[in-house]
Amino acid sequence: MLTVEDILHAIEDGGYRATGSRRRLLETLAARGEGFTAEELVGEVRGVGRATVYRTIRLLLRQGLLCKLTLQDGAPRYSLSRVGHHHHVVCVRCGAVRDFRQSVIERILKDLEVGEGSAVVGHRIEVYVVCPGCREAGVATSPTAATG
Repeated sequence: MLTVEDILHAIEDGGYRATGSRRRLLETLAARGEGFTAEELVGEVRGVGRATVYRTIRLLLRQGLLCKLTLQDGAPRYSLSRVGHHHHVVCVRCGAVRDFRQSVIERILKDLEVGEGSAVVGHRIEVYVVCPGCREAGVATSPTAATG
């Protein structure tokens, strides 16, 4: 996983300043260890304006340091990028995000390239679940929330 210092260096390498506000935002994200919305971040990091939060999110997305996930209701949720190729599991109740790798999926992608003669240039896989914490808390899954 990228550290706050790694991300700050990447920002500087891209020609942007590693400001105190950006450092505070990144420290908050690293401490969370889960997905977040821009508004959650605005409410969580005191003394950093809404515009700075949104600009920093856009910067991190452009530099590939942040993953943007679109929930079933269309709302964007973000998580810090992990080093290497990965997919996401997103809880439809609490919004928790975790990464996963599955060799079967990787084989399917490889088969597409070999069998079709195509070059896979990108893909995105997000699996929507009710996480164990929400299941234990008795949060029910509605039929519409479980389908996509």
